[in-house]
Amino acid sequence: MIPLFDLTRQYEKIRSEVLEAVDKVISDGRVILGPSVEKFEKELAEYLNVKHAIGVANGSDALVISLHAIGIEKGEKVLTTPYTFFATASCIVRNGGVPVFVDVEPETYNIDLNQVEQVLKKKNIKVVIPVHLFGRTVDFEKLDFLKQKFGVKILEDAAQSIGSEGKIGNIVKKSGTFGDIGIFSFFPTKNLGAYGDAGAIVTNDDQLAERARMLRQHGSKKKYYHEMIGYNSRLDSIHAAILSIKLKHLEEWTQRRIEIAKLYQKIFEEKKLPLKYPKVEEKGYRSHVYHQYVVEFEDEKTRDRVREHLTKNEIGTALYYPLPLHLQKCFAEYGYKQGDFPVAEKLSKTTLALPIFPELTDEEIEFVVEKISEVL
Repeated sequence: MIPLFDLTRQYEKIRSEVLEAVDKVISDGRVILGPSVEKFEKELAEYLNVKHAIGVANGSDALVISLHAIGIEKGEKVLTTPYTFFATASCIVRNGGVPVFVDVEPETYNIDLNQVEQVLKKKNIKVVIPVHLFGRTVDFEKLDFLKQKFGVKILEDAAQSIGSEGKIGNIVKKSGTFGDIGIFSFFPTKNLGAYGDAGAIVTNDDQLAERARMLRQHGSKKKYYHEMIGYNSRLDSIHAAILSIKLKHLEEWTQRRIEIAKLYQKIFEEKKLPLKYPKVEEKGYRSHVYHQYVVEFEDEKTRDRVREHLTKNEIGTALYYPLPLHLQKCFAEYGYKQGDFPVAEKLSKTTLALPIFPELTDEEIEFVVEKISEVL
């Protein structure tokens, strides 16, 4: 069997480090916040070259808290993409805001910033939430132009893109650090994953950082004294210790993901298969970290035939995302309908995620492509 993602292979290599770290936390007795969380927050901030990193319980909470920290008022509009995980839009509604969707680019699958500009000209938008989807960085140059022109706040959803980079002029920044505030998810399948739910908020804004720290702990700076209504959303000390271990390996794992993407591309080119795949670009900075390796077929029928054949051959796949957010039942009140965002709707029917994780072997990649070619 070739799984879509395999946590066990990675664990075999770092097992002794992880067990030692977990034992240290439990033996110390400080299992809520404490030194292991502070250590990881410091290491993450240094890795990202950002002033503040605040550990929280998961990526979804990171989005809710970040938007709350920015100060969304009831009825204010927040713009984002319909082709992403549910939490990107649900955080808007949970803060009393109104989600405004904009279609995605057919090449990158990221939010179409040209369309964003047109919406910003017509509607009063307070915050834009760009998503660095599947590990590919949104265009920082264009995003910066929009931020300066319209004065919108930027909340970066970097849940899938830790380590990816973008460029503004001659300055290279990591995803999550460009905007006013950014978030990461450390769900186990992420490029940097815990062994359970975990997340982080990052920012260079001292005031936003202070609000986020208070909000993650019931709106409190001092225990039992609450300045605002917050949340119970602390990063577990055990997960923080594990993430510190994994962060040391992240660059090596990221490079292997890029090598896997290159090998997929090489074999697809050799076989001249009728499908679209993400091309590895040499830009002088790392624009894609391949959290997911998503390919696109001519139509839904072909996609489903390929997926069925791969499943029969015990190859794991996934559909991201089978129903765009603007068509979800819980967002029906906002008046969106089929046909509003044709690119996102097409991708939901024609894309398929193939196996990718650092321990995947070259032979397994060749086998996956061979099975795809048997259908195509």
